[in-house]
Amino acid sequence: MDKDWKNRVSLRDLSPREYMYFPKGVLEQSKPGEFSLLEITHILIAIGALSIAFSFSLTKNSILWGILGYSVDFNRLLRGVPFAIIGVLTAFILHELSHKLMAQRYKLWSEFRMYLLGLLISMFLAITAGFVFAAPGAVMFRGKPRIFEEGYIAAAGPIANIAIGYITYFILISPLDFYNKHIGFICVINTVLAVFNLLPLNPFDGIRIARWSLTIWLTLFIVSLVLLIIILPYIPLVSNF
Repeated sequence: MDKDWKNRVSLRDLSPREYMYFPKGVLEQSKPGEFSLLEITHILIAIGALSIAFSFSLTKNSILWGILGYSVDFNRLLRGVPFAIIGVLTAFILHELSHKLMAQRYKLWSEFRMYLLGLLISMFLAITAGFVFAAPGAVMFRGKPRIFEEGYIAAAGPIANIAIGYITYFILISPLDFYNKHIGFICVINTVLAVFNLLPLNPFDGIRIARWSLTIWLTLFIVSLVLLIIILPYIPLVSNF
């Protein structure tokens, strides 16, 4: 490891309040696939909080839906839990881990850190209004990558979502008639997340990809947008509890 490693800047701007994200002893370069105990803790908390939020939102068990005439139904809430967990694991967590592994490939220190306020807001909005504002956290990097490396790191997350979206879509239309709500939900949530993250705006991945290669950004955005248009008929089916 070079001597200037700890003096390099982070790709993500961090405030002084986020010192806990870089505790002493965890800034050493790690091998691809390595996780610290702190990182695993943050991942598990993010999975739990987002799963709770999506469970309330998907099953219309929020306070607002109650006012509109939907009664609070604990059994309906439980039916939504598997969908919520599958969605969080295949979409949000795999998205972030794809960023992490690509960054580690380029020998950058890289770990996921939850955004506690974002998770609390997600749960609050889901329980009260039935809407999930998914801000679980982000993968933090330390190092100074070249522009193409930063582009690859940014693209890794949306590419993972696009791949999962297309794979599950082809399962849905296969002659085996394999359709079920779980596969459909995985397809929908990954596709929506891919399109959302490819918007060329800060702080989304799309802006970093576009700075590196407009051609690659446009290709990924079109591919994800086409899939979103194709799967629109499935959205009501996977949200019917």
